[in-house]
Amino acid sequence: MSRVAPSSLALPACDHRPRPYAGPPRNEVLRDRKRYCNPGLFTFYQEPLLIVEGHLQYLYDETGRRYLDLLAGVAVVSCGHSHPRVAARIKEQIDRLQHASTVYLHPNIVELARRLSAKLPEGLEVAYFTNSGSEANELAVAMARLYTGRSDVIGVRTGYHGGSAATMGLTALHTWKFPLPAGGALHHAVCPDPYRSPFSGSPEEIAQQSVEEMRDLIAASTPGEIAAFIAEPIQGVGGVTYGAPNYFESAYQAAREFGGVCISDEVQTGFGRTGRYWGFEHFGVVPDIVTCAKAFGNGMPLGAVITRREIAEVMARRLHFNTFGGNPVAAAAGLAVLEVIDEEGLVENSRKQGAYFKAGLRDLQSRHPILGDVRGEGLMLAAELVSDRKTKKPASRAALQVMESARRHQVLLGRGGLHGNVLRLKPPLCISREDIDYALQVLDIALADIQL
Repeated sequence: MSRVAPSSLALPACDHRPRPYAGPPRNEVLRDRKRYCNPGLFTFYQEPLLIVEGHLQYLYDETGRRYLDLLAGVAVVSCGHSHPRVAARIKEQIDRLQHASTVYLHPNIVELARRLSAKLPEGLEVAYFTNSGSEANELAVAMARLYTGRSDVIGVRTGYHGGSAATMGLTALHTWKFPLPAGGALHHAVCPDPYRSPFSGSPEEIAQQSVEEMRDLIAASTPGEIAAFIAEPIQGVGGVTYGAPNYFESAYQAAREFGGVCISDEVQTGFGRTGRYWGFEHFGVVPDIVTCAKAFGNGMPLGAVITRREIAEVMARRLHFNTFGGNPVAAAAGLAVLEVIDEEGLVENSRKQGAYFKAGLRDLQSRHPILGDVRGEGLMLAAELVSDRKTKKPASRAALQVMESARRHQVLLGRGGLHGNVLRLKPPLCISREDIDYALQVLDIALADIQL
């Protein structure tokens, strides 16, 4: 790829015209947010963006300036911002009935559960709907503990499973954990990521050694029996990290030998994000419980726990209720999302465009020494920045510089990893090759301008 002069860069053409913005000016929004909203709500960029409109893979600020969205609301927007079919289904349902809890019958929740189970391996056919991925993961662990009669749960280091008290315990990134008791008997095994593994050898050897460490962890830190093993097929917040294909087969086998069930956290990897419908499909395993959210609602609060009937039945031992989970509007959005993903071929587009994007990133890696690793599947990609390829010292400040530079060229992306040195690239699944070419040109300029 030849380098393009910054002055000649232009976003691919788009016939969408944003509506004039008539709301409060940006400085007032920022001022009042600082005054009235919890300070824990952080923003990207030195000068925070005011985003007021979206159209498929693009976002618009209050001035009408268009941006290519490579973060998709943190892997949330699957079909595209304000996709007309999803929006129409939501509006139609709101006009008819906005809310009715699950103490009454409604066809949307039943149809959504049926269609969701059809996307999963045989036996994973009973769904419980939630409002978020955190809620889904917390419920999945509760089900596992009730089903097995055990309490110890094994997670993976640098994994992220949510921001509630219990899921913070499952999460293994100190940057996302408050110093609070959370979640009970939780333990974290070594991440099989070959780029930063404490083990040496081929990726397959590192994966096997990681599983052996997990077995040692169970033997030393639990009663020798566990309730569950929970892991993201590809870690999101952790920096798009994952092991060789043999990792999950061996890890699931070990977890089941010690009496546990296997939970696949598909909150970021589900619904085609990785070029397959579910992340676990890359690794030839079938989990006992699947959790999902984010892309499921394309921006609406919708998550789910799907499992086998004998595991699901533990929830009937007591009265249990979710006021908003599976409500008619969220379920209508979920139904529309499933249809759009299939009818517009978004899983295949994720696979095809993701492979093209990854190849372009590897070309950048060959020319920019600061780009230490390129990884990911489908449209769940990452570029890890290091100040030295031999020592792999994280270049966290450089990642911030790239984000600021890309924003100036109308490209929005994310940052992750334990040290914040990983560029996270997770666009809406409708992104085009022309968009990717533009993004690669912008990243080429940004990487060349880094000052360590």
